[in-house]
Amino acid sequence: MLGGRRQSGGPGGGRALVLGAVLLWLCWRAAAERLRYSMAEELPRGSLVGPLARDLGLSADELPARKLRLSEEKQYFTVSETNGNLYVSERLDREELCGESLSCSVSFEALVHNPLNVFHVEVDIQDINDNSPSFGKTVLDLEIGEWTLPGARFPLEVARDADMGSNSLLTYELSSNPSFSLATRESPDGSQQPELVLERALDREKQSSFELVLTAMDGGDPVRSGTVQIRVNVTDANDNPPVFSKKVYEARVAENLPAGSLVLRVRATDADAGSNGRVSYSFANVPDGIRELFAVDSESGEITTVVPLDFEEKSKYSFSLGARDGGGLTDNCKVQIDITDENDNAPKITILSLSSPVSEDAAVGTVVALLKVRDRDSGENGEVSCELSGEAPLSIVASSGGSYKVVTASALDREQASEHRVTVVARDRG
Repeated sequence: MLGGRRQSGGPGGGRALVLGAVLLWLCWRAAAERLRYSMAEELPRGSLVGPLARDLGLSADELPARKLRLSEEKQYFTVSETNGNLYVSERLDREELCGESLSCSVSFEALVHNPLNVFHVEVDIQDINDNSPSFGKTVLDLEIGEWTLPGARFPLEVARDADMGSNSLLTYELSSNPSFSLATRESPDGSQQPELVLERALDREKQSSFELVLTAMDGGDPVRSGTVQIRVNVTDANDNPPVFSKKVYEARVAENLPAGSLVLRVRATDADAGSNGRVSYSFANVPDGIRELFAVDSESGEITTVVPLDFEEKSKYSFSLGARDGGGLTDNCKVQIDITDENDNAPKITILSLSSPVSEDAAVGTVVALLKVRDRDSGENGEVSCELSGEAPLSIVASSGGSYKVVTASALDREQASEHRVTVVARDRG
């Protein structure tokens, strides 16, 4: 600690204490503020995000003394030492950062010194149309009985688009053929399910197969599209397609269940006899990674876990399952699995900044350390409180964005104690 004489309690000392209290109050007000910026994804490195220093009320002349910098927990942005502007330091992919979430943002802390303070900064990442619709297969094989009546519908694979909002809004077109047309129906999740519609009776002896092209288009500008080939084989009569008992199956399971745990069972029935009535189950159009987490038994329709699930990694899964009978007719259902949180993460404390030594004549309330506390759990399991353990003239107060300040709680006296040691204890409510 730096040595020095304590200021006298005379008129000059009183003014210094009042001024220190005013400055401390102003700094406390500033610490509660949040700065928010917005930028498009995929901007090149060096792109301007916003005038951080100016928005914090710092002039260019103050920057060398105030030492504006960012917390080291996020490496996506950098701040200029000369003008205090916030710039992109790494190309950001919204889909990689936030997946299917409707909102996407990156948050971090900006630190300034002399006096020491922390500000919470949040940057919203806006979606651009940088992904094309795609199908999980290059060819869709359908088998349709020659006695199938016109008007019959056959669900087709739904295209996927990693973009959000209008950039992922899908419409479909089918190549022209007088025997078939395209229709769509709204799925329970609001997406459009394409269906192949039989327009006239088929005669296997005249034509035993058809080749069509299904095109999916998004709502971006310019429009992006993807295609899949449809091969229709005409077979002898198979009057009834399999039908799931539900269109949407829902389940709720706890995270960290052992691999092989049963999640739920789907069931489809087929009124036909023999092989035409024998139903098998499989994944339909599923997002990347689903097959690494879940397995479906082709005969029983049981869905089990392949590996333990992690709530903090993802809390909800939604995918399609297909049922196919021996004659090639199919039906699809939607599976929605919610993962419940277990208190399997302890709070983590990060020291953002530490001021040491501290002058013994420092005013009460002087910030000596800035801390960040995080708990990856949710709800009460992720609600954290902090306290100091040990005898010292220090206290801890909550700041914004999960930050805490360790401040002096009373006057310091180097002659009585030249250093103080305390332990910060963070507890969640799990």
